[in-house]
Amino acid sequence: MSSVYEQLKGNLRTNPKTWLVTGCAGFIGSNLLEQLLKLDQVVVGLDNFATGKQRNLDEVQSLVSNEQWAQFRFIEGDIRDIATCQQACDRVDYVLHQAALGSVPRSIADPVASTTSNVKGTLNMLVAARDAKVKRFVYASSSSVYGDHPALPKVEENIGRQLSPYAVTKYVCELYADQFARHYGLETIGLRYFNVFGPRQDPEGPYAAVIPKWVAAMIAGEQVFINGTGETSRDFCYVANVVQMNLLAATCVNPDAVNQVYNVALNDRTSLNELFELLRSRLVGEFSYLREYKPVYRDFRAGDVMHSQADVGKAVRMIGYWPTHSIKDGLDEALEWYKGNANA
Repeated sequence: MSSVYEQLKGNLRTNPKTWLVTGCAGFIGSNLLEQLLKLDQVVVGLDNFATGKQRNLDEVQSLVSNEQWAQFRFIEGDIRDIATCQQACDRVDYVLHQAALGSVPRSIADPVASTTSNVKGTLNMLVAARDAKVKRFVYASSSSVYGDHPALPKVEENIGRQLSPYAVTKYVCELYADQFARHYGLETIGLRYFNVFGPRQDPEGPYAAVIPKWVAAMIAGEQVFINGTGETSRDFCYVANVVQMNLLAATCVNPDAVNQVYNVALNDRTSLNELFELLRSRLVGEFSYLREYKPVYRDFRAGDVMHSQADVGKAVRMIGYWPTHSIKDGLDEALEWYKGNANA
C-alpha cells in the first residue's frame, strides 16, 4: 500500500480542492470522479458523450453520498470548443485531462477525428488551464507513444517511431504540454497509461477493450478472437492504480517531478493466452460450458506492438506511486461488475 497515497487521501479530506475531470463520463474519468467525491472534493466534470456514458455518471451517483454528489457540477460540452474549456477551468485547482478519442484501430479508420479531439482538444485545454492559472495540468498519454522501440521494459526517455495516428496524437500532446511548461510556466504531468482495465470499461462496439469484450463474449457463449498467436503480451493495469497516480501527480510537491511524463502500469507482462485463461478460470464455475472453451486465432492487427511492459521506477521515485493491484487482484475486484454489465 502506498503510504504516500494514504497520507494524501487524508490531507485531501481535511483540505478539499476543486478538480476538473475531462471525459468524466468515460471509463477512467468516472473512476477518478468516484474517488474524488468519496474524498469529499469539489469536482467539475466535462464530457460530450462521444464515448462516455450517462450510466457511468449514474453509477457513480449511486456509490457516493448525496452530500458528496452535490459537490459535483457537470458540463456537457466538447474540448474542441475553447469557450467550453475556459468555462470548465474557471476557479479550478487541478485539471485531470482524460477526454480523448481512444483506440488504435479507430485512429487508422478516421485519423482526422482522432487528431481533432486529441490534439486540438488538448491544446484548447492547455490554453484554458494556463489562462485560469490552475495549479497543475495532469493529462492522459499512452504507452503507444513508444512505438517500435524494441527495449523492454519501456523507460520514459526512450521512444521509437509511433505506429498509429492515435500514438502520434498522444506524443504531440506531450510535446505541447512541454511547450506550455517552457513558455508559460504551466505545471504539467503526462501519464502514459498501459492497458488499463476495471469497472465501467465499455464491453460494446468495435473498439471495446479486450477484457470486458472477452468477458461479455464468454458469458454469452460467443467466440473470443485473439489476434496473432496469443503470445502478444501487455502490462495490464487496474484502474485503481491509475486513479492513485493521477491524484499523486496533481498534488506532489517535489519540484523535480513536475513537467515530466510517467509510465502508469505494474512492470509486468501477461500474454493474451494467459489473460484468456485467467478470465476463463474465473468464470467457469458459474458458466460450465466454458470448461472446453477455446479462443479463435486470427491475423495480427495493424498498428499493434508484440510486447508492452512498463518500467515504473521513475513514478515510484519521483511521485511516490506504488501499485495496489496486480492483474489478478484487479480481475477479482472487477469481475462482478463485468458479469453484471456484460450486456449493458
